[in-house]
Amino acid sequence: MDSVWQEVWQGVRADFADLPGVVAVTQLVLRMLLATILGGLLGYQRERQGKEAGLRTHMLVALGSAFFVVVPLQAGMSIGDLSRVLQGVIAGIGFLLAGTILKQQAEGQIHGLTTAAGLWLTAAVGVAVGLGRETSAVLGTVLALIILALLPQVGPHDEAGETPREDADARQPQAVRAHDKRGSAP
Repeated sequence: MDSVWQEVWQGVRADFADLPGVVAVTQLVLRMLLATILGGLLGYQRERQGKEAGLRTHMLVALGSAFFVVVPLQAGMSIGDLSRVLQGVIAGIGFLLAGTILKQQAEGQIHGLTTAAGLWLTAAVGVAVGLGRETSAVLGTVLALIILALLPQVGPHDEAGETPREDADARQPQAVRAHDKRGSAP
């Protein structure tokens, strides 16, 4: 019976032996934590602004992006192969964000572009951390926070703090406006 448990323990050790030592474990923990913290900073700012994608979403996007990079690096994947992983992450997050923007177009205005761009940048921050480019990730986060905090204050705003946009109806031809309002063509 002892030999069975010894084999089970050896199997468990083998499955968790993907990190060769303390240095690799420390790197992994630091990268995952830093990606989560940087994503959290961006998400906290967006949540304070009352946007849909907030703290948890940004943290998960940054952590997931870092994770998609760290694991192939640990496995010894070549740079050429890693570039395909990065292409998949970028395309995948872009697809997800496009759905966010399209969902809101029914209102007649395009909403969510800044949220989508912020999440895209958050994914880039996570990738940078996963690649071990922590300084670049911190710089990107700081620049994004400056953009999100300062630029909304530039330009005219209405009472709700929104930048005025042209009325969606004004951009539609008269026949389309009449169709939309009566439910049938003129």
